[in-house]
Amino acid sequence: MAIDLSFWGESDGEPKNAISPDMFSESFNAAVDFLGTRPFVDRENIGVLGVCGSGGFVISAAKIDPRMKAIATISMYDMGSVTRNGYGKSRTVEQRKELIAQAAQQRYEEYTTGKQIFMNYLPVELPENADPVTRMYHGFYRTDRGIHIPKGRTLETTQNRTLVGEMKFNNFYPFVDIETISPRPLLFIAGDKAHSKEFSEDAYQKAAQPKELYYVKDADHVDLYDNVTGKAPFDKLETFFKEHLK
Repeated sequence: MAIDLSFWGESDGEPKNAISPDMFSESFNAAVDFLGTRPFVDRENIGVLGVCGSGGFVISAAKIDPRMKAIATISMYDMGSVTRNGYGKSRTVEQRKELIAQAAQQRYEEYTTGKQIFMNYLPVELPENADPVTRMYHGFYRTDRGIHIPKGRTLETTQNRTLVGEMKFNNFYPFVDIETISPRPLLFIAGDKAHSKEFSEDAYQKAAQPKELYYVKDADHVDLYDNVTGKAPFDKLETFFKEHLK
């Protein structure tokens, strides 16, 4: 079963593109509710997979949901850590406070106008001076390879979010108590060239056994989103779930 997070894609919820880490994690708990009540599903053998930011949401959901018997992530993002600290812990506390203050002021405008103020998080047209991470994401989400415009949305608002919403991730700590998921198995998959591998490495260090950190050689972050590059580790996932879901 594949899901869109609440407020995103084809899922319900208003306003669209809202950021709510608790609801994002709950989306996976709710998916288990549904699967576990299907007559053709063995509710004692449900596994879960989270990709990119959903990797962190899956970990958050699994900590309070032992119905998830095996947990895997691909190209995981800790959205809390990257919002607080930036990539490679490059954001200072003062810089974080400046963003929080800016977002707090924007709340007044959003409240009085009833309209969201979007960040232009991923421009429709790639700027010539775009940083490597933006360039990488643009090559997926703004091309035929990965683009999807949900009903009622526009190209500009697809894959975009507000600063007000973004700052809510500052209170998101998915790896706190990650060790309590044990003895359920954890598999963290990351490209060895991915800028995001720091999050899988952090989660692996904090998790208890059984756990595995698996690197895909010469793969960046989005290489593992699909199999266009031939690097998606479907065989690794199949082996993991077949071993632990019996």
